[in-house]
Amino acid sequence: MNNLSIQLRNAVIEDLPEIVSIYNSTIESRMVTADTSPVTVESRKEWFHKHNNDRPLKVVELDNQICAWISFQNFYGRPAYQATAEVSIYLSEETRGKGLGALLLEKAIKECPALQIENLLAFIFAHNVPSIRLFEKYGFEKWGYLPGVAELDSVKRDLVIMGRKIVE
Repeated sequence: MNNLSIQLRNAVIEDLPEIVSIYNSTIESRMVTADTSPVTVESRKEWFHKHNNDRPLKVVELDNQICAWISFQNFYGRPAYQATAEVSIYLSEETRGKGLGALLLEKAIKECPALQIENLLAFIFAHNVPSIRLFEKYGFEKWGYLPGVAELDSVKRDLVIMGRKIVE
């Protein structure tokens, strides 16, 4: 990945079809998202518009093609939690396992102080060991464990809440 031209920029509404496509490509694996069937561009418009300069949605371009996206979202939606955000990273199939996730997580962590994020969270299925290992590599710890809260194809799945203090 290091030899290629990678650009990270704020998403625009015209990017939404590609964002949705990348998201939908993760559903079948039952490792990344709790959605069990593809979402539509129309169904994601409200989600898209909730992102702003404080909690951005960014796309990643690799040689001028969107290949990933990263988002910050408010945690729990109440004012007392404004310094805590959830990060989500989604990669296109052809870029998975090549180090792009690590690069994006590193960039997300560096961006937190400017976004006034003091605590960064990630919600990861317990069986998604590669993602858990990635977040652990960047100093995230298990802050919560919710056993059997999701059901995917008649299998109960646990959710791990990973967290990292950005500002002490």
